[in-house]
Amino acid sequence: MSETQHAHRFAPPPEMPEAPTTLTGRSRAELEAQIGALGEPAFRARQLWHWIYHRGATDFAAMTSLSKAFRARLAEHCEIGRPDVAAWQVSADGTRKWLLRFADGQEVETVYIPDEERGTLCVSSQVGCTLTCRFCHTGTQRLVRNLAAREIVAQILVARDALGDWSAPPGARRITNIVLMGMGEPLFNFDNVAQAV
Repeated sequence: MSETQHAHRFAPPPEMPEAPTTLTGRSRAELEAQIGALGEPAFRARQLWHWIYHRGATDFAAMTSLSKAFRARLAEHCEIGRPDVAAWQVSADGTRKWLLRFADGQEVETVYIPDEERGTLCVSSQVGCTLTCRFCHTGTQRLVRNLAAREIVAQILVARDALGDWSAPPGARRITNIVLMGMGEPLFNFDNVAQAV
């Protein structure tokens, strides 16, 4: 084997482009750190928080209170993640179910249950479960992994998108309660659940 062939054969793999930082599910302190790394003052994190969690923005271009240059830097380095909706159903009583698929292909279920005085969103905390509760189908599945805080929060964002909750005044929002009664046992994923809430 020639020296050139030898060098080519053992060359390191090409560098992959760095994945964008997902801002969904980050605490305010983490957002401030990320914004600081982009050379912006801490108060920009409060503006970003407002756009993500009060306005439901999914595109940095829509964040008109931020400068165009800053929005361009955000778009280059960050993303506002939402999982894919693999399937969804609506029952006669208005209950809605979403099967959400994350970047690694794993799926969880999120359910919205309407009532006369409230609307409850039931979110998942794990893919699968280690418990074998008789009343729960998830107990028949093996535990694959814990959900990250961003994946727990993203379930809420997807539901608010689908229900049109971003533009509703506070008293008219359809989601009034959030419970961790979806797939998995939240106490077995306590750190990520605590960060998400």
